[in-house]
Amino acid sequence: MKVSFSSHSLSLISFATLLCCAPFAESADTGFSTKENPHGVDVLVNGEPFASYVIDQANKPYLWPVYGPTGKAMTRAYPMQEVPEESKAQRDHPHHRGITFGHEDAAGSATWPERLSYEKPLKAGDEPKPEDPRIAKLGRIQHVSFTLKADAEHAVIEEHCDHVDSTGKRLFTEDRRLTFRATASTRTIDFDQDFHATEGEVRFEDRKDAGLSIRVPSSMAVDTPAGGHIINSNKVMDKDAWAKSAKWCDYYGPVEGEILGIAFFNHPSSYRYPTPWHVRTYGLFTANPFGSKSLDKTLPEAPTVLSAGETLKLRHRFVFHKGDAESAHLEEAFTAYAAETR
Repeated sequence: MKVSFSSHSLSLISFATLLCCAPFAESADTGFSTKENPHGVDVLVNGEPFASYVIDQANKPYLWPVYGPTGKAMTRAYPMQEVPEESKAQRDHPHHRGITFGHEDAAGSATWPERLSYEKPLKAGDEPKPEDPRIAKLGRIQHVSFTLKADAEHAVIEEHCDHVDSTGKRLFTEDRRLTFRATASTRTIDFDQDFHATEGEVRFEDRKDAGLSIRVPSSMAVDTPAGGHIINSNKVMDKDAWAKSAKWCDYYGPVEGEILGIAFFNHPSSYRYPTPWHVRTYGLFTANPFGSKSLDKTLPEAPTVLSAGETLKLRHRFVFHKGDAESAHLEEAFTAYAAETR
């Protein structure tokens, strides 16, 4: 690899309803199970919902809902659902869907935003407005195929995706592997991605809005009254953690009467480790190795260029934990993760 330095909802279908749509890959009440549904795949542990992987409701796949070790939802509900616990002010950035990957400019197309990012509903009596020109640049991360596995210890979703432009032309491909595990005090998701320059050279521009993201529960956001905190592995906190590089970052705070957290690990084998964190006090939490000058004006412009046939590798782990960062022993957990071959 050379690096150059120059219908928005899940139709409000409940998770419980989706569980009725297909047979389990494994027994539903012991260990892990996976099950295809009309919108993707459900993952359960010991018969309880862990996460749903949705492939057809936006211009990219995403994980939503995601449940933590105490059964609480660990992502914002909007835009998949509008719930009274989330104020109108917290219903921003509709492209921040659960856990997802996107890039503002990869091979000339944008998958970070979606149509909802630019479309505003018309009020009664309003004249229709011309389509926002940015919509023409929207691409898609298009699901091609799944391989599903589940046993007593974990569940795995292996997916092949095509990254395509607004006309459907394939720009490059991606293989991703999502691995789900659980203990008494944590639930984890490994999100491993390999991007392949199958169609020729691929250029990922230096952009702030790019990378693997989770939108945390609104009650956990630092900006929320009685909200939470951000801390990274270098002990940088809250708003000061934005754009700082670190091997891990944690977002923790109140969720339905409990203090819960989301630790986000960046594996040493991942591209441009340790990654900069595009983490915001309003609740966006992104690992963005594609940002340089866009995150820090003192740094050079640093687009990423893959030559034909090359592969770019990203490796991350989400740890949904009880308590704050200190009580979750994140440094110890990261050391074990870093020792794994990924």
